[in-house]
Amino acid sequence: MGVIKAGDMHGQVPAKGAKQARHTSSPNMTWHGGPIMPNSAVYPIYWGTTWSAGDSKVSGLDTFYTGFSGSNYAKTSDEYTGGGGQVGPNNTVNPAKFDASPAPGHAPSVSTILAEVAKEYPTPDAGGNGYYPVYVDTPRGGAQYCAWHSYGTVNGKSYVVAFFFNLDGDAGCDPQDSTTGHSEGLAALANVSAHELSEARTDKDAQGGWYDASGAENGDKCAWTFNVASVKLGSTSWKLQGEWSNAAYNAGTGYPNRSGQKGCLDGH
Repeated sequence: MGVIKAGDMHGQVPAKGAKQARHTSSPNMTWHGGPIMPNSAVYPIYWGTTWSAGDSKVSGLDTFYTGFSGSNYAKTSDEYTGGGGQVGPNNTVNPAKFDASPAPGHAPSVSTILAEVAKEYPTPDAGGNGYYPVYVDTPRGGAQYCAWHSYGTVNGKSYVVAFFFNLDGDAGCDPQDSTTGHSEGLAALANVSAHELSEARTDKDAQGGWYDASGAENGDKCAWTFNVASVKLGSTSWKLQGEWSNAAYNAGTGYPNRSGQKGCLDGH
């Protein structure tokens, strides 16, 4: 595969029950001089022997990403600016790619996911706003997180990547969606996908964008807090966590995260 330079895992969605840091100073995020994504172009990859184009989770996630574009949920992040301009709500989704080889049987490294993305997409998105989520059919097992996103290069070409376990029957990553009619596994993947895409848009290189004094990004700060039973993306409803808004916290108009800080928005 050549030379791979991988960043750290960021925005790990912790399994439910993990403690959330609380600060005595302002909990707001600050910009660290790096890029954001003014728009996003999603290139999904499904890795593993059990995936197929007819899988309901594949079609469901396509509906999720399509509906994300222009949604009020996407607009919860449009206050953030940085290298590249201002985060905007536009999001495109490309046809999924399938790798039928066995996925890693354990929690993979960032380098492993970067190599997989570069194998499927040797030429990155021409606009520089490609986002490459890799969904495996491997259960989470003993890993303490449900998903993550990161950034790195393969042979000098840059990629924004994300990783997702198979969350079927996984109580630690279940948003407990009882109203939308989605399967538990799809509902879980959609919720953590909203988390990771929102973070990638506001912290593209996973180090120079927006995060707070503890390193928590907008998705981290509102993980596992739900203001309403469902949020509309396009014509489809999903149960999604909120995303942190400095403006909402400052105005006192957000709903509280697990630390009681009222800065979460879901655009409902």
